[in-house]
Amino acid sequence: MTTPAERRLVVARFRKPHGLKGDCSIFPLTDQPDQVFAPGRSVWVVDLAGEVLAGPLEISRSRGYHREWLLAFLGRGTREDVEGWNGAFLAAPAGELTPPAEGEVYLDELPGFAVQDSTGKPLGLVTGWYELPAGLTLEVQGPKREFMLPFRKELIHQVDREARRLVVELPEGLEDGA
Repeated sequence: MTTPAERRLVVARFRKPHGLKGDCSIFPLTDQPDQVFAPGRSVWVVDLAGEVLAGPLEISRSRGYHREWLLAFLGRGTREDVEGWNGAFLAAPAGELTPPAEGEVYLDELPGFAVQDSTGKPLGLVTGWYELPAGLTLEVQGPKREFMLPFRKELIHQVDREARRLVVELPEGLEDGA
């Protein structure tokens, strides 16, 4: 059982009810859907603001269905029980999910990370991130101004999640204004 204050991560987006027996079609936002949507897991339905709409819900059955998954919840046996969740999200307790691998981080953890070069010189703090067409880009507040840093392996040499630090190699000219 989880406490209300426990951190939850979004793991799927609801698409629509499927059939008449309370199944839902969801689009997984995880690379381990077979583990995350295993029967017996508790999940919550949340809206765009992260507010809980329903839950905890216990998954009673699940299976892959094309690029999506079909889920059913204990005590929700009719289509009417799951209608109204279209476009909402499914969240799971972070503590029950596989943690990020070495050198990986959850996006919502990035604000507040220290940014430094390979010599240890502080370059700034991450204050935000953006999903741009060119890829993930970090907003970094430097000592003189803010700058945008693409989150690319050519530039980010180390992600230290425990120390909340990124070791980077800035492109030519970016550091001059930082």
